[in-house]
Amino acid sequence: MSGEGASKVLDVRVREDGDVAVVTVHGEVDMASAPQLQAALEDAQRGGKSLVIDMLEVGFLGSAGLSVLLVASEAQPARLRVVASDAVRRPIELTALDELLSVFPSLDAALAADESSTPS
Repeated sequence: MSGEGASKVLDVRVREDGDVAVVTVHGEVDMASAPQLQAALEDAQRGGKSLVIDMLEVGFLGSAGLSVLLVASEAQPARLRVVASDAVRRPIELTALDELLSVFPSLDAALAADESSTPS
């Protein structure tokens, strides 16, 4: 039986902040919701702007979500900037994706960061 929360599992919004596309994610990123996140990131990247993913309101990031971040990272000319909650930061660090992504504690810090930095 599908619960009432099924449609509220993930909310993704895209907005522009100057030359940056900001994708704000609320909810849980798992196998069921990862395609929704991937579609939003692909749409945001089509504009050719730098991408910041605000995941401060994400309570769970599963392996499917990590894969989406990896794919988005590979499509970015500059290092992908991710604003991470503890629930997001932990799996990123455990899988060493923090070697490919720039992880920030706040949206302001991510927006202020030098986007030209690239992974070593």
